[in-house]
Amino acid sequence: MDISMPTLIAGFLFSTIGFSVFLYGKKQGRAPQLVAGGLMMLLPMVLQNALWLSCAEMGSMAGLWAIVRAGV
Repeated sequence: MDISMPTLIAGFLFSTIGFSVFLYGKKQGRAPQLVAGGLMMLLPMVLQNALWLSCAEMGSMAGLWAIVRAGV
């Protein structure tokens, strides 16, 4: 398994954001933030390419934005 430096940086950045979103969801009792934060923390363990990781993380953030915007 060959993990490049961009993959490590992207994984650290997005999982840190995911951890913050997860803690916010836990503290406020908000399920969408809780689920999206957990997903954002788990994706770097699954995806080994920085481009695919960034695309998946941006998609999860866009999904969270759409769900919150819809009023859920």
